[in-house]
Amino acid sequence: MIILEILILVGVAVLLFEHNKSGLISRFGKRKTRKLILDSCALIDGRIAEIVRTGFMADELVIPQFILNELQLLADGNDSHKRERARYGLDIAHELQDSAPMRVTVDRTLLPGTETADDKLVVLAKKMNAELYTTDYNLSKVAAVEGVKVLNVNELAQSLRPIALPGETLNIRILQKGSNRNQGVGYLEDGTMIVIEGGARLVGQTVPVTVTRMHQTVAGKMVFGQTKEGESRQSHSRMTPKSKFTERLKAGG
Repeated sequence: MIILEILILVGVAVLLFEHNKSGLISRFGKRKTRKLILDSCALIDGRIAEIVRTGFMADELVIPQFILNELQLLADGNDSHKRERARYGLDIAHELQDSAPMRVTVDRTLLPGTETADDKLVVLAKKMNAELYTTDYNLSKVAAVEGVKVLNVNELAQSLRPIALPGETLNIRILQKGSNRNQGVGYLEDGTMIVIEGGARLVGQTVPVTVTRMHQTVAGKMVFGQTKEGESRQSHSRMTPKSKFTERLKAGG
């Protein structure tokens, strides 16, 4: 009797193990595959191919069939600029399929009742529990509202730009006047715009500029700095009437 009960318990344990084995593997064995859906902007942009080569990418890339159809329609259109860009996007899709180290699939899921490509991308991402790769700012905002994680290569590029720290002195060529009377405008080596106090009179010259602060905008980072002339102007403007009178006496004496 005791032996029979032991055999029954062992049998129940085996059944429970077989029933839960898939769950145990998914929880403790195989990790979840990370999928990334590409839209037409991502393919036309083309930088996805370079990022894939570095290895900083998801486990699986998904190209929806309706995105390829959209590119094909543009590639056959009358607009020469859009036609060339669309053909480039199709070339990138083929390149990813041929040479990407991860799995690249073309998804042919039908999404009835969903009209625009943007809506289809969001619905498909939610259905596949995938992330969305795009350079479209408006699509990024809509996807974020819908709870879909978005990867934007433009944001990545902005975050990887070198940081100019306040107090650092850089040699900047002042290219034009700024919006304020005394300001000039130049650019750092990575293309970040720098607004320079006291630079209006130095347009066309390369001068030492001291970084004063940085400002993050939707379009990217803006850096503010000042020349020695701008610094002296600010120091003078901060002087009290008494100190200004003293300076004038010293200058006269």
